[in-house]
Amino acid sequence: MELLLLSNSSSDAGYLVHAHAAISELAAGRKTACFIPFAGVTRDWDTYETLVRDALAPVGIDVQSLHRLAEPAAAVRAIEAADLIVVGGGNTFRLLQCLRERGLLAPIARQVRSGAARYIGWSAGTNLACPTICTTNDMPVADPGGLDALALVTFQINPHYLSVVVPGFRGETRDQRLAEFTTLKPEVPVLGLPEGNWVRVSDQRIEMGGAHPARWFRGPDIADVQPGALSLPG
Repeated sequence: MELLLLSNSSSDAGYLVHAHAAISELAAGRKTACFIPFAGVTRDWDTYETLVRDALAPVGIDVQSLHRLAEPAAAVRAIEAADLIVVGGGNTFRLLQCLRERGLLAPIARQVRSGAARYIGWSAGTNLACPTICTTNDMPVADPGGLDALALVTFQINPHYLSVVVPGFRGETRDQRLAEFTTLKPEVPVLGLPEGNWVRVSDQRIEMGGAHPARWFRGPDIADVQPGALSLPG
């Protein structure tokens, strides 16, 4: 199973530019991507398709968006034929709702777990690869009919992770929010993944790329982790 799970899509260099090398390595010569734009809410799906097509063209990947297939059966066939599945960011609840309504969760999971397709996701697309979407930062703007996701990895990821205390701010910090999750689910670790970082899964090997330390949360334990080989906390 081959996954590339990015925290974010945009950088000062441009859309997905910071991840071009990692995307090329993951794609391994695959030239056509089945793009899933359903996390887009304020960004319409035609515009999203164009944005991602332009971003991946420099690495030799042609993007074909799933939203152009109106019939659910045609969408399932497209997933089953795909060797590269790309899931964009946006609102994770809306993404999961659209996939569940179209009956696409199981076909995506089968295609990726079997090794027939490789998976690239960022933000909401990264959340989708986790067991649930419970560690997303998004508001529940849509009812996804359940929080279970693809479970391509055994741990949760919190994209766009930032450990900041703003003077005068009285709400919960990101660390406190994630501690709430791990207090109630101590058996499920959560990786706080900063902007510019990504997780690369290749069969049993898990590595983190990027320039910044990330943070593991499990039960009451919190530990910083540097880029490189990634081991789940015990």
